[in-house]
Amino acid sequence: MENEVRIVVKWSGKEYEICNLSESDSVGTLKNAIHRETGVRPERQKLLNLKLKGKTPEDGCQLSTLKLKQGFKVMMMGSLEEDIADASGPPEDIPDVVNDLDIEDEEIALESREVYLAKIERRIKEYKINMLNEPRPGKKLLVLDVDYTLYDHRSSAETGYELMRPFLHEFLISAYQDYDIVIWSATSMKWIEEKMKLLGVSTHSDYKIAFYLDNLAMISIVTPKYGIVQVKPLGVIWGKFDQYSSRNTIMFDDIRRNFLMNPGNGLKIRPFRQAHLNRDKDRELLKLAKYLKDIVHEEDFNSLDHKHWEKYRPRKKEQHTVKKESGDLGDNRDSSSAS
Repeated sequence: MENEVRIVVKWSGKEYEICNLSESDSVGTLKNAIHRETGVRPERQKLLNLKLKGKTPEDGCQLSTLKLKQGFKVMMMGSLEEDIADASGPPEDIPDVVNDLDIEDEEIALESREVYLAKIERRIKEYKINMLNEPRPGKKLLVLDVDYTLYDHRSSAETGYELMRPFLHEFLISAYQDYDIVIWSATSMKWIEEKMKLLGVSTHSDYKIAFYLDNLAMISIVTPKYGIVQVKPLGVIWGKFDQYSSRNTIMFDDIRRNFLMNPGNGLKIRPFRQAHLNRDKDRELLKLAKYLKDIVHEEDFNSLDHKHWEKYRPRKKEQHTVKKESGDLGDNRDSSSAS
């Protein structure tokens, strides 16, 4: 009589026991059993620690060949079909984007208006942040938008890899060495969580996100050109965390109006659109990874002009250190772990 194989699958924070398998069953049979328990289709499953001679086994490989111990725990990544459909389509609550060409310098005065400062104070008192990872002493702060900054949310795609901006994980690994990382999207928290899971950001082992901010942390302001718009005031973060300030914070967003309250801390990233056409050409995150390395030794970010970030050159005494730390990200394509 064949030996029964019992496997435990860890996925999305839960464990699922897979029974009624024998050694003569294949990896494909195992995936079908996982599908029945979790709802994740076999082609969506990425079984991270299931290896044969250091490589991922083919679906036809017999379980006996893998020599698994009873109760062996398999780490799985994969998304449900409804989650993929939700995260691949445009969100319902994303605000209309006003013409961003261009927010004029006259609107910089908005950052000091008392009515807006009062709104920020209310957000500091009332908005609750769910900490994912605690701030690290001595680290600067990087605040990242999501849509068109980290991925193309309007492209039709079946996997997070197809939606994801090239070199996303390499960029985040590099940035995490010097910066605490915050994700701030003008959508709902559920939407952010699903996207980060889809892209493999929330579960990556080589970097950690400090926390997410959603549309409820934003405030509305009145601009001379565009009337009422929603913006992301960094003062909400600075009011909650003493170690962050305008001196050590930088925000990437593809829409300049989002950092109207803090124009000196915002860097307008080139939007990543038409992913299916531009995946092989987009190198924005590689360049920005280098820029973050170059400026990390600046004592005060207020002295920088992020509008001309591509022309920035580190001071000579820092160039050797920066070059040593930055490494050559350009030699590797994006090693996405999203599925």
